[in-house]
Amino acid sequence: MNETVKKFGFIFIILLFALVLKAQQTNCTLLPPQFTIHFGAGNIRDVNADDFYSYRRVDHYCPSDGYYSFASYTSACFNDDWHTLYEDHTGGDVNGNMMLVNAGRAGAVFLKMPVTGLKSNTIYELGLWLMNLCRPTNKCPFPLLPDLTIRLETPEGKIVANIVTGELPRVEDPRWTQHRALFTTPAATSTLMLVMMDKNPSGCGNDFALDDITFRECVKQITQVTKNPKATPAKPPTTKNTLATQKPEPKKTTPTRQKEVQEVIKPKADTIAKAISVVKQDQKIFPPPPLVLKTRENALVKKIETETGEIKIELYDNGEIDGDTVSIYHNNTLIKSHMRLSQKPILITFAVDPSQPHHELIMVAENLGSIPPNTSVMIINTASNRYEVFVSSSEQKNAKVIFDLKK
Repeated sequence: MNETVKKFGFIFIILLFALVLKAQQTNCTLLPPQFTIHFGAGNIRDVNADDFYSYRRVDHYCPSDGYYSFASYTSACFNDDWHTLYEDHTGGDVNGNMMLVNAGRAGAVFLKMPVTGLKSNTIYELGLWLMNLCRPTNKCPFPLLPDLTIRLETPEGKIVANIVTGELPRVEDPRWTQHRALFTTPAATSTLMLVMMDKNPSGCGNDFALDDITFRECVKQITQVTKNPKATPAKPPTTKNTLATQKPEPKKTTPTRQKEVQEVIKPKADTIAKAISVVKQDQKIFPPPPLVLKTRENALVKKIETETGEIKIELYDNGEIDGDTVSIYHNNTLIKSHMRLSQKPILITFAVDPSQPHHELIMVAENLGSIPPNTSVMIINTASNRYEVFVSSSEQKNAKVIFDLKK
């Protein structure tokens, strides 16, 4: 009887948590991701903040037990025990990486990295995509399955968000699944630590891929209270001395005079629209800059004034391909993470228009390659012009390009 009660209580807690989470989601609207961790492309710098006893990094698309790698594909790993993947989860990236993990010691951390740039005391959704890499085979009739715990912690170790994935099943066809959780950032903490571990030890079936870790702000919906149109205002109390309480009758104005008064008091609609347009054009409201934009100099390389239209940018390594990698921020939001510069372009597009007249693009050097500094060439195509901008950045100085709508 006690076991039945315990089981029922556990189910009740799970259902209650699901109802609370659903209620939270229905009371707010999720904005586009503030930034996404998608592990860049090519040979990137390790995102892990610490060296781990139970895990080591390798530069290979088939890491063995206790190893992980950042790769854009898998092919015939372990005699085809793994799915063969031709691309990562991120749509539209060229040679984009995912994190491949072959489980090590039970409960060991395989990813630990700082997260900066989140607003304080704000509701966010943490999301990420996972896949069990192992195919169902007869070699592994009783598999160990990945069972992950994902946490956001303060520097003092206080848990802010927690995701428990449960066991990730093996499937015939490779399939990504998303795992999400809502959380509220602390009031006085600007940096959180993202920590991931696998509950189960290494063994047959315990291998997985991770990609596209997103942080989305959740904006609460505001319910407006409207007055009852049928309600009538209360009449003032009447007194016997009506002459004493009666207000003098306002002076009558001629139709011509009344029109003049209205024109003076009420500006024309097109004047209001122009004023709002000017205010919008002057607005430069960005999220708070992440730490890397606050601790390094953001040197202005180029300022471009352009007409309304789409901006298309191609970013290449300048000169010899020497392993330079960069991260790119658009209006303080990370849009490209740990991208390797090569003869293949890193593509960026955005629109300049009256609703978004000001744009700032900042290149951050993640390393200096084998030939310092980190250099690249940016080909910019606007609606009517083409620009070639040479960019140089270092571990002390970022490179900034500004785009403004012509007035």
